[in-house]
Amino acid sequence: MRWWDIEPVLELEKDLFPEDAWSRGMFWSDLAHARGPHATRRYVVAVAPDENGDERIVGYGGLASAGDTADVQTIAVAREHWGTGLGALILTELLRAATAFECAQVMLECRVDNVRAQKLYERFGFEAIGFRRGYYQPGNVDALVMRLNDPSTSVRGTEING
Repeated sequence: MRWWDIEPVLELEKDLFPEDAWSRGMFWSDLAHARGPHATRRYVVAVAPDENGDERIVGYGGLASAGDTADVQTIAVAREHWGTGLGALILTELLRAATAFECAQVMLECRVDNVRAQKLYERFGFEAIGFRRGYYQPGNVDALVMRLNDPSTSVRGTEING
């Protein structure tokens, strides 16, 4: 993801997460730490052709690292691409980044009512370890906290062509 991707990402963000969408500033802040030799963030976008044949962003994800722990900040896939494996591809890229950052574990929060996402994370080996009450505001929705130990084992042998 680059700075020019922020506006189309925000459109998708507001569609998918209307109550607790990230702000423009949140994306700018994280992208400021995603480049250079001391980068601690990795953000990716997925593109696909629209009805006119122009490329548009249909998914994105972000990861932050600190020491030996990474945190999946966000993953989103446009509704028309649900069930296509795009979320798994984005997660794979984020876990590759965690491995490159030499993180021993990856953490994330997931809405307790987002069963689709929970199943994706479980397929990659994430385990539920707790809850954060009222984490998602303003809806006061709880978050399921999940952890993956040794992210390199989840992405070993997977390749993304393109």
